[in-house]
Amino acid sequence: MKVIAVYNIKGGVGKTATCVNLAYSCAKSGLKTLLWDLDSQGASSYYFNIKAEVKGGTKKLFKTKAISGLVKETDIENLDLLPSDFSYRHMDLFLDSEKKPKKRMNEFLSRFEDDYDVILLDCPPSFSLVSENIFNSADVMLVPLIPTTLSLRTYEQIMEYVSEHKKLTLKVMPFFSMVDKRKKLHVDTIIDEENRVPGVMQTTIPYLSVIEYMGVRRSPVGMFAPKNLAAALFDQLWTELVQRTKLK
Repeated sequence: MKVIAVYNIKGGVGKTATCVNLAYSCAKSGLKTLLWDLDSQGASSYYFNIKAEVKGGTKKLFKTKAISGLVKETDIENLDLLPSDFSYRHMDLFLDSEKKPKKRMNEFLSRFEDDYDVILLDCPPSFSLVSENIFNSADVMLVPLIPTTLSLRTYEQIMEYVSEHKKLTLKVMPFFSMVDKRKKLHVDTIIDEENRVPGVMQTTIPYLSVIEYMGVRRSPVGMFAPKNLAAALFDQLWTELVQRTKLK
């Protein structure tokens, strides 16, 4: 089982759209897939038309023995969802009260190992104890970057954390998201940074209105607009990730 986190300290960079569409591409490829919506806002849960609620909240989530009862089926074959819960906003406090607080999430995720090939984590935009758990749990961290100065600064902060924690084994894989090629800044930044950002993905995701329509259609782009460029690019991003990480 591989754990893939879609993470950035900064909000509004396309994390949830990426996570939902990659989960769809993953499931479509035949891999048994679980998406865990870790953001208390519950956007991934909303996209799949599933109520953002975990009975008993964060405490019950980590303590329950019947993990199958936590998971909800989606309308997509091979794709299940572990919904968000509003209590996730206090997950840091819960983790801080646990033994081995930075490894608690990893222990929890290991319980799904027999049921799923891939777990995708839709991560909240913050740097916290939850984030440290994500760093310790993920095999791969996809980092969506808008080609602007502030977005690239958050990537540098992520890499500083990784370099300071030598025991981390995750592979950090940045890619450019919400790219508007009408903006000279975006075009110039991508050209400048492609050689300076180590491991940056070749696939870039443009700013397209069809991605915003996910909220209206409550499904991945590939479900309601399979021939659209966005659907093809998310599939391409998934293929590149598979090739680079040898997921299959």
